[in-house]
Amino acid sequence: MPEVLTAPLVVEFPFTRSLGPVQSAFLTGLRERVVLGVRTADGRTLVPPVEYDPVTAEEIRDLVHVGSTGTVTTWAWNPAPRRGQPLDTPFAWVLVRLDGADTALLHALDAPGPDAVHSGMRVRVRWAAERSGAITDIACFEPYAADDGDDSQVTVHAGEFEDPVTGIVAAARLDYTYSPGRAQTAFITALTDRKLVGERCPSCRKVYVPPRGACPTCGLATSEQVEVGPRGTVTTFCIVNIKAKNLDIEVPYVYAHIALDGADLALHGRIGGIPYDQVRMGLRVEAVWADDSRYPDHYRPTDEPDADYDTYKELL
Repeated sequence: MPEVLTAPLVVEFPFTRSLGPVQSAFLTGLRERVVLGVRTADGRTLVPPVEYDPVTAEEIRDLVHVGSTGTVTTWAWNPAPRRGQPLDTPFAWVLVRLDGADTALLHALDAPGPDAVHSGMRVRVRWAAERSGAITDIACFEPYAADDGDDSQVTVHAGEFEDPVTGIVAAARLDYTYSPGRAQTAFITALTDRKLVGERCPSCRKVYVPPRGACPTCGLATSEQVEVGPRGTVTTFCIVNIKAKNLDIEVPYVYAHIALDGADLALHGRIGGIPYDQVRMGLRVEAVWADDSRYPDHYRPTDEPDADYDTYKELL
């Protein structure tokens, strides 16, 4: 067996969210160097604000301007900042109860070391030089002493601003090291020779491709390799009408489940070489490899008659 493969993998996509009136006021306020909370029916002030009372579930809209100074309630030291975090030097994650608030806000505290941080310490907001209406408008918190001057203020606020922020786009990203395991390493290695290889269950004798290293029905380990395809049958499909970012394929196109000859599990692939509205269940197809590809670029129709439904109905 070849060495089990590993590779870095990044999953990233932009997440777009529209804002209700409370969150819109909160983020717009940060742009204007104002921190807003929301007051509940029992008189508590929540920062960051929410649109519904966490106790009664009633809608709440009464905005309150709280201070930009506050008290650390608890903290944890971060010795190795990661990409995208508020500071690029070691810092503390802190929960800060701002003056006038009854709940704590999570953010970073710029401190020289863990010995300089403690619960109960006084801190204040350090505003970002450029602000756009996001939580990052608070660059971080910094230690604060009474003789530095108190710029906190706690007042009722209408939450009305010019050009309010109505939506945000946040990048969701996962960075991790992926290992496909023994079975899929063998599958990927076989692709180098343009072979599609599955594994057979020693009990039910079904062949699974791509292999997972165990039979999903019997629960037994699989190791016997079986070459399948390169031809197969479209069992079911969908028509894609939305163009994906960084994918150079014109829409509409068809993505299908394909039962390769000799396999007992359908895999998915793109169908090409035929108008999208002529793709059908039972269509016989074959793998097409690009010159520099280690995986079939797409599947195209063969000249064979369509497969009978009974031959693939268990693989839908």
